[in-house]
Amino acid sequence: MQPSTPPSDAASDPTAAPARPVPDADTIAFAQKIFHFARTGDAEGLAPMLERGLPPNLRNQKGDTLLMLAGYHGHAEAVRVLLRHGADPDIYNDMGQTPLGATAFKGYGEIVALLLEHGAGIDFAAPGGKTGLMFAAMFNRTGIVEQLAAHGADLGLRGADGLSALDLARSMGAADTAAQLERLGG
Repeated sequence: MQPSTPPSDAASDPTAAPARPVPDADTIAFAQKIFHFARTGDAEGLAPMLERGLPPNLRNQKGDTLLMLAGYHGHAEAVRVLLRHGADPDIYNDMGQTPLGATAFKGYGEIVALLLEHGAGIDFAAPGGKTGLMFAAMFNRTGIVEQLAAHGADLGLRGADGLSALDLARSMGAADTAAQLERLGG
C-alpha cells in the first residue's frame, strides 16, 4: 500500500485565497454598460442600477470609479446621482488622481462644487499625488483656483515633490493662475 500524498492544488489548502470566478460574457457586457453610462453621463441609466444595489464605488481596471469617470467627462447630473447614492468623492485611481483633481484639471466648476458639498477633502491628495488646487493652478483654471481658495484650500500646501500650487503654475507656464496665487498669498 502506497502512502497517500496530499494534493498539490490550492483547493485543498485551507489558507489559500479563494479562486476568483472568471466573469462570463454577460457580466463583462453589463460592467461595460455601467462604465459607459458614467463616461457618457447617462444619469437615467445609472440611477435605477444604483437603486437596485449597484455599488456606487465600482472601479474599472485602472481604478477609476464611476464618479471619477462622470466627473472627468463633465457630467454634473451623473455626478449628482452617484453622490446621492453614496459614491465616495475621495477615492483615487491607480494614477493617484481624485475626482476633485480631475474636475479641477478639466475646469468643471459645477462638479467641483458638488464634490465639495458631498465631503471631498479640499486638500486631499493620494500619496504622491496632487490636490485639486494644484491641478487647477497647473492648467491655468483661474475660476477653479478662486472657487477652491474661497472654500479654504491651503494655498501653501506642498506635494510629495515639495512643490506648491504656485510653484506648479510657474513650472507649467500658467501665468494667470501664478499671478492669481501670488495675489492670494500662495
